Amino acid sequence: MSLIEKAVQRLDALKQASGVEEQVAPTAERVVTEVAHDPVADAGRTSSSVPLADPVPTPNPSVSRDVRIDLQRLGAMGMVTPDVPRAAIAEEFRLIKRPLLRNATVSGPAEIENGSLIMVTSAMPGEGKSFTAINLAISMAMELDYTVLLVDADVSRPSVLNRLGLPPERGLMDVLSGEVSDLGDVLLRTNIEKLSILPAGMPHPRATEMLASESMNRLLEQIANRYADRIIVFDSPPLLVTTEARVLATHMGQVVIVVEAGRTTHATVKQALATIENCPVKLMVLNKSRENAAGSYYGYGYGYGAEPRSEAA
Repeated sequence: MSLIEKAVQRLDALKQASGVEEQVAPTAERVVTEVAHDPVADAGRTSSSVPLADPVPTPNPSVSRDVRIDLQRLGAMGMVTPDVPRAAIAEEFRLIKRPLLRNATVSGPAEIENGSLIMVTSAMPGEGKSFTAINLAISMAMELDYTVLLVDADVSRPSVLNRLGLPPERGLMDVLSGEVSDLGDVLLRTNIEKLSILPAGMPHPRATEMLASESMNRLLEQIANRYADRIIVFDSPPLLVTTEARVLATHMGQVVIVVEAGRTTHATVKQALATIENCPVKLMVLNKSRENAAGSYYGYGYGYGAEPRSEAA
């Protein structure tokens, strides 16, 4: 065999070897692919299996946090609870809330600016304003057509969370000071349907100025206008003790003044009313009254505070 014939034969052998490799390589690739998607292995995984390559999702910080209020404890304290809708206290607060809700939703020439912003206050401490604000908020949340936000605006002596059996939390002051950028970070969603809470937050030496600031204006606009069906109830400081309540009242459409029966004098009430004379709507609630009203319904006495109470907020 000549050298040329040997060279041609060698070339043909190399071509045949190359062809085998081209056929084997794709086959090996298919095997690897099929093993990666082995149906037996997939069937063995649970629905909660997470691929190692996927990042772990982080919670959304703007979602309100859930808290649980002990309704049995509230009932034992003589407060409104959704599970006892026909209690005497529940009937009393139905009377109190009705004109407030009507004012909050009226339209046309009689429309009240910021009517959905309702401040609950008193002339002096110990007349029952926090008790009234909490019960009013719970009673309103029991309505079919409204959601309610209860704001603890008594930033010097906050008491809403404590009365509801909840620990202190960040809140209003932290948002106004800029330490919390998103309101949703401090809102608390309760187990009472349609009731949320904005705590007072950390005390601040310039609380009065912060309540009068443009940040407060923007915050009120945000919480009042985001939801058309939302009612916002503010538990504020007493009117004659700090200037914070007077500043807060300038933002409000309605102010409820709680008056302790048998203790608060007419002169004190007149002095308190004079501090909020520019507020468009002012209503008064007589608290801790020991006399039942003449009217009754389903056997329940009516009147604001028809039963003796020992509330001191």
